[in-house]
Amino acid sequence: MPKSKVRKKTDYTINPASRIPVKVKAGPSPVWYVTIMLGFMLAGLVWLLVYYLAAEQISWMNDLNAWNFLIGFGLMVVGLIMTMRWR
Repeated sequence: MPKSKVRKKTDYTINPASRIPVKVKAGPSPVWYVTIMLGFMLAGLVWLLVYYLAAEQISWMNDLNAWNFLIGFGLMVVGLIMTMRWR
């Protein structure tokens, strides 16, 4: 039976353009950005805590019912999304 030909594998070469370091133009985030980011997360947490503990005494919050979860978690998600731009 004839022997099959062995194919020579090509060596993997690294693209030289990908080895060039890229300078990041943006510096660290300002203090006000971090303050607002943490403020959104804490505001969402406080909203949910107030809803659980005192919803019966606050009539307009009691009228919102399950929308309070959307508001509280929505505020926290806005803060978490802001963490992606935080440097």
